[in-house]
Amino acid sequence: MRTAELALASMLSALSIAIPFVFRGTPLQLYIPALQYSGTVASHVPSMLAIAVGPVAAVLVGLASTIGFAATLGPVVAARAFTHVIWGLAAAIYVSRGGSYLKALLLVALPIHAVGEGMVVFALGPLFGAIQVAAETAGLLVFAGTLVHHLIDSVISLAVLRVVKPLLVPLLPQLGRLF
Repeated sequence: MRTAELALASMLSALSIAIPFVFRGTPLQLYIPALQYSGTVASHVPSMLAIAVGPVAAVLVGLASTIGFAATLGPVVAARAFTHVIWGLAAAIYVSRGGSYLKALLLVALPIHAVGEGMVVFALGPLFGAIQVAAETAGLLVFAGTLVHHLIDSVISLAVLRVVKPLLVPLLPQLGRLF
């Protein structure tokens, strides 16, 4: 990992940890304890931007996101956040091999993300006594919520990347081919 990639991964990791703390209890975070569903505006953006930086950055930022949500919303939501490591890595590998950033977000990351988070709630919610509806229902609702949330954060990520790309291409030439 080059110095510029490490610096960006560090900044995105810090942002991943900060977002759950800063937005907690505000209208920017929807939290439904009965389902173990949380939707925090822009919480996927650091992981999505890390996809453009590279696989190692995607893993580091996903782990940071897990830490942020573990500290604020507990083990089930933290396990959901850990899926950021998996879908971020898969999408970053796809992009590093020449794949489109948009396709990485929608065709690689989105299904892994939504299915992964739904499965986490289905499997872990009852173990932690965290859900107050049928596990299947909670899992499906989290799946649907994650689909929508992922799409919203994808739009934000695309906009942010378009704005910062001219500044970052000299440091990370691989960003030049993303759009």
